[in-house]
Amino acid sequence: MRITILLFAIAMAACTSKPAELMTGEWRGIIELQGQQLPFNFEVTKDTGSYKVFLKNAEEKLLQDEISIYGDSVKITMLIFDIELRAKINGDQLNGFYSKNYEPNFKLPFTAKNGDTHRFIKSGESTPNYSGRYSLNFRTEKETYPAVAIFNQIGNEVTGTFLTPTGDYRYLQGNIVNEKLMLSTFDGNHAFVFAGLLKGDSLKGDFFSGMTSHETFAGIRNEKAELVGAESLTYLKEGFDKVDFSFPDLNNKQVRPTDEKFKGKVLILQIFGTWCPNCMDETKFLSQWYKDNKDRGVEILGLAYERKDEFEYASGRVKKMKSKLGVGYDFVIAGTNDKEKASKTLPMLNKVIAFPTTIFIGKDGKVKHIRTGFEGPGTGVYYEQFKERFNQLVNELLAEKTPSI
Repeated sequence: MRITILLFAIAMAACTSKPAELMTGEWRGIIELQGQQLPFNFEVTKDTGSYKVFLKNAEEKLLQDEISIYGDSVKITMLIFDIELRAKINGDQLNGFYSKNYEPNFKLPFTAKNGDTHRFIKSGESTPNYSGRYSLNFRTEKETYPAVAIFNQIGNEVTGTFLTPTGDYRYLQGNIVNEKLMLSTFDGNHAFVFAGLLKGDSLKGDFFSGMTSHETFAGIRNEKAELVGAESLTYLKEGFDKVDFSFPDLNNKQVRPTDEKFKGKVLILQIFGTWCPNCMDETKFLSQWYKDNKDRGVEILGLAYERKDEFEYASGRVKKMKSKLGVGYDFVIAGTNDKEKASKTLPMLNKVIAFPTTIFIGKDGKVKHIRTGFEGPGTGVYYEQFKERFNQLVNELLAEKTPSI
């Protein structure tokens, strides 16, 4: 009887115990990957009982508003991504894992401490100065590709990014540690660490991403560094002047670019995926642009290539993204993020090289321009140049005479 009463008392105490409290204020998190520590900063707020988390990379603050407290633990769903941080709350510390739900074996150790605001180090030497532009090449086991680096250093704190032909590495933040440049970013999906050393005008380093990806980079300081090829990497095969397809929309109704909705209009096709942070940046830009310009005779259609070849999963991810980002244009489910398989869904293209890729179609239904990749807001002047070029292309297409129907 006493044992029964004791067990009942323990059960009642467990049922009535309050869930743990997540301390508000500034936090410094660390994700362990490939023997490296990826530091990132975030802020926790609480209003009318609801928590919010803001991931902080340089000047960017990314809102995470799906925070669940269960018992002594917390789950933070990463924005529009099918990704989570799960951790046990122990006062001013968190201990847990960073997991990608669509990759069952993807799990990296995660810890965090409340009150810490530094990135790699709290203070240190401010030399050498890494500010400026660099012409670089990244190397993997299979390929070499060009890049432009843009850094801004104040004291021993550095911000910037790397721009490649297929996109940029978004907002990077870090420090000079024993003369070495250390940069990181964590936006919910990108989990990147860069380590570089400058000797004279030559920069060499390593790039670590996720569980296994490792690349090296090398190049020189070059204030005139530029990338070319954004409008030539992806193109129509000989004999084609149009893009045609039939993909289901989010309600499983087939959509084609020849549909009545698009006739006589400029049509912009966005090849993207909700798992892709660069696509998220482009979607934010296109969403606002569409709100401002949709009455000019232009439509945008997003072609989603998701992580799983399941319509319900894929459409659910896109619906969540549309709601979170307030996107007003339409989407279809086109396939999976495998580039070889994606290329087969659009056989008139030489191949799908990057997510995102943007296709500009004139009022006559013919492809006029294809732009590979996206120069996001983290690239500064390159982002401004992208917006200027985007508007130039659309304005030219809108100025063309509407064909007789």
